[in-house]
Amino acid sequence: MQQLKIRIGTRESQLAKWQAQFVKSILQKNGHHAELVFITSEGDIDLQTPLYAMGVQGVFTRSLDTALLNHKIDVAVHSMKDVPVQLPKGIIQAAVLERASHKDIFVVGSNPNGAVATSSIRRKAQWLNKYPGTQIENLRGNVNTRLRKVVEGDWAGAIFAAAGLERIAVRPKHSYDLDWMVPAPAQGAIMVVAREEDKEIIDACSVSNHSATATAVKIERDFLSALMGGCSMPISALAVVTDMNIEFKGNIALPDGSKKAETEIIFTMNQINEAGKLAAEELLRNGGKDILDEMRKSF
Repeated sequence: MQQLKIRIGTRESQLAKWQAQFVKSILQKNGHHAELVFITSEGDIDLQTPLYAMGVQGVFTRSLDTALLNHKIDVAVHSMKDVPVQLPKGIIQAAVLERASHKDIFVVGSNPNGAVATSSIRRKAQWLNKYPGTQIENLRGNVNTRLRKVVEGDWAGAIFAAAGLERIAVRPKHSYDLDWMVPAPAQGAIMVVAREEDKEIIDACSVSNHSATATAVKIERDFLSALMGGCSMPISALAVVTDMNIEFKGNIALPDGSKKAETEIIFTMNQINEAGKLAAEELLRNGGKDILDEMRKSF
């Protein structure tokens, strides 16, 4: 096997560096030389505007993808839930690593009667659907910054992705899984992307691909794509691949939580390529179309 020198692009947050370091260790274990290259994203610069109000997809990935296309790095490592369903021309998925927890968790704050903090319109919509009347506060920043704000703030608590906190071992004791909340498509998964023409780089990364995770997140992202959704749309999806079938559930809710449409379907293994699209069609028939139409009028 030819030894390659691979420059890994990453954001500078602790979680992003953990993810990139994990990819680096896999590449080095397979005989390659790898180094980290730090890139600042738009999402890391503007920490005040709610993500859904920034009006762009790929706010955390675009700077890395630009560096990749400009040959400043050889691969980029992304939290897959941040990656737009349509990758930039010239960039392809090189690997999807084994998924960690897909769950959202609630980190308990100091004021049981206070607001709930999150910057995610998906989390906001599902929370308000279950607990109408809750005051929601915007919460931006990297994992450590958001945890500090919960400690310092006067909130009931805040919602986080379990995988992010658990990977860097900062999940507080006073937190619990939100088992009822359906996650963002591909939440808990890490994606490695490369330039389409770099076949040797792609081959080097592909050995770390986890097929069951790749199948699950493809279905979830196909569902998102079929609904023409992005990070500014409160769309949730989870596919669980077993030896026998694929268990899927997804939903969409108005941002104020007043309406929600959902679907749960079990697909056979030979429906993998069409499962996401079929689930989206079922959701639209179950009230999703009316919710989408209502949201598009307000955008």
